[in-house]
Amino acid sequence: MKHILTSCFAGVLAVGLTAMGAETVDTTKLPSASAKQVDFVKDIQPLFEKSCFGCHGAKPRAKAKYFMNNREKTLAGGSSKEKAVIAGKGDQSPLLHFSADLVEEMEMPPLDKRDNYPKLTKDQLALVRAWIDQGAKWPEGVELKAAP
Repeated sequence: MKHILTSCFAGVLAVGLTAMGAETVDTTKLPSASAKQVDFVKDIQPLFEKSCFGCHGAKPRAKAKYFMNNREKTLAGGSSKEKAVIAGKGDQSPLLHFSADLVEEMEMPPLDKRDNYPKLTKDQLALVRAWIDQGAKWPEGVELKAAP
């Protein structure tokens, strides 16, 4: 009986975590991190401004209350309270999972917005992963702005 109750509890817990967004992500589908030393301003800022900032910018109604104005907000995440970027751990960072289309219905940019906000290419995802793996460095005072 104890085994049955433990199994039932584990099943309920798993369902509850999945409902809350904690899904198993197949990180083997992520591109390997780029081997280059990433410069945020040169390599990452333009990608975020072109593909992400239109929905996750300074406007009061940012999608999922996730703002990407600066490093602190970008790493923190949005309404889920889950960190979006785990510095040093690209393979564990939801920002990378969503950008690589590994979580169904959480593809970023959203599938229906990709005419205006392009999906990151495999090489760009490799740069983002390297940036995260290298500590998600972001110069003091640098803020994202709308792409021209």
